Amino acid sequence: MAAGPRGPRPIPTHLKLLRGNPGRQKLNENEPQPEIPPNIPAPPAFLNGYALEEWHRVERELYALKLLTNVDINPLAAYCVAYQRWRDAEEMLHDMAKRDGVTRALLIKGTKGVAVRNPLVAVARQAALDMVRYASEFGLTPAARSRIAAGPFGETPVSKFDGLLA
Repeated sequence: MAAGPRGPRPIPTHLKLLRGNPGRQKLNENEPQPEIPPNIPAPPAFLNGYALEEWHRVERELYALKLLTNVDINPLAAYCVAYQRWRDAEEMLHDMAKRDGVTRALLIKGTKGVAVRNPLVAVARQAALDMVRYASEFGLTPAARSRIAAGPFGETPVSKFDGLLA
């Protein structure tokens, strides 16, 4: 089995700039830069329900940070679908838990009458993991945001020590 690339995943240049390039790494001047559309891209037609609501909840922020281009539509849609799957599973678990005062729907009766873990628990867990993984790609988690210094694109953030040695 071939080993994958070693070391940390590469960070897109735009995100390095938003983060202030803390490691002062050389920026990739040849990195492809997707064109920023003049308007917020429309969500894919297959999004509906909670997924579509989530798209509309985050679209403006991502577009303002130049993190929503035409090539970012499908990764954002994947995040929104994971969000919908997580929310649907959690709502179903909640409804089942109201009728099950003993295990709160964490366990159900299996085919042989033995208690087994409710498959919805695994669905909710995997959807939550997927959702958080996709969300971090767009800076939608607190940890991801802590590494972003949002400002005008390409502008170097001002340090608190700037001007001391003038």
